[in-house]
Amino acid sequence: MPIKKILNGNGKDVPVKIYTDTIDHGAINQLKNIAKLPIIHSHIAAMPDVHMGIGATVGSVIPTLNAIIPAAVGVDIGCGMNAVRLSIKASQLPDHLKPLREAIERAVPVGAGAHSQVSARAQACKPLEKGLAQLFERHPTLLKMLRQPHATWVKQMGTLGSGNHFIELCVDESDDVWIMLHSGSRGIGNAIGRYFIQQAKRDMQGHMQHLPDKDLAYFSEGSPHFNDYVVAVNWAQEYARVNRQEMMGLVLRAIAPHLPEFDVSHEAINCHHNYVQQEFHYGEQVFVTRKGAISARQDELGIIPGSMGTRSYIVRGKGSEESFCSCSHGAGRVMSRGKAKQLFSRKDLEEQTRGVECRKDKGVLDEIPGAYKDIDQVMAHQNDLVEVVHTLKQLVCVKG
Repeated sequence: MPIKKILNGNGKDVPVKIYTDTIDHGAINQLKNIAKLPIIHSHIAAMPDVHMGIGATVGSVIPTLNAIIPAAVGVDIGCGMNAVRLSIKASQLPDHLKPLREAIERAVPVGAGAHSQVSARAQACKPLEKGLAQLFERHPTLLKMLRQPHATWVKQMGTLGSGNHFIELCVDESDDVWIMLHSGSRGIGNAIGRYFIQQAKRDMQGHMQHLPDKDLAYFSEGSPHFNDYVVAVNWAQEYARVNRQEMMGLVLRAIAPHLPEFDVSHEAINCHHNYVQQEFHYGEQVFVTRKGAISARQDELGIIPGSMGTRSYIVRGKGSEESFCSCSHGAGRVMSRGKAKQLFSRKDLEEQTRGVECRKDKGVLDEIPGAYKDIDQVMAHQNDLVEVVHTLKQLVCVKG
């Protein structure tokens, strides 16, 4: 389905091209604010899962010239997906799936949890140590934001986190079994994000009156902290990628005793959906921030998860330049976590996750499928951007 709405098409601000006809007023206002910034290149693209965020809109693709907006990247830097296909069929799974869920929960700390021993994760963290030490040396205030910083970031390697992060066992349209997970850069990425968002506000203190939203403060190339932020955000994105890789290994080892012998026959992708990187678009080298969006270059594979009771998709990009070669990162929320807890009950959660082995208590009520957009409608709105390769239905879901 082509672009549904264009904002600012005839005004002085850059256009906003929106790939859905269902968007809340808060998100529209945020997109209009971003479009006022002098650093935006060509236009802004809003994906079908677009909804209001903090400062910048979730589900937006923001190309900037010689500048980056730290709050657009956000605090869960490098948050994204990883999925692998196993060499077994759904018919080979055990009749009772609870032991599989419990095995995963024992192997992978969730929520604010971390591994108990530094040594257990030290090998995976070793290639990242030098870069973090240099970052702390240049920004000692960042170091103070973390309690026991070395132990924290090392122990959290290979952990899930909270909120909408998850680990799932799924089956596809051919009854092949997949493992899919969603996580980011954990506490260290959060600290880096919060620190540099505040630093951008301080650096722009004399210009804040010209910003439509103080959370849109940005670093320009040549400014005192631009290069430091680029180094820091790239470090956090790599930490998030390795975190998912480590977690996937833990999950596979945890479920192996409960399944027939299997191989990992295919890795779909290990992709970010909250990140920034340099790309070439519309004649310029720009910084593309995807805040709740994934890269969908021609023939590039990606992962678009639904909610914990619906479907997810492995997709292949079509390389649409108008979307800056991007697509949605998921279903997208239609209500806040607080509203979901008020509106739905535990019984609603049980009904909406029927057939899925998962927690069904009030602790995950804010992640109920009813709090999200219809994933099939989201997919229909972006058939110009991606094609579906596999449709996944979850059988086991571990929530953060």
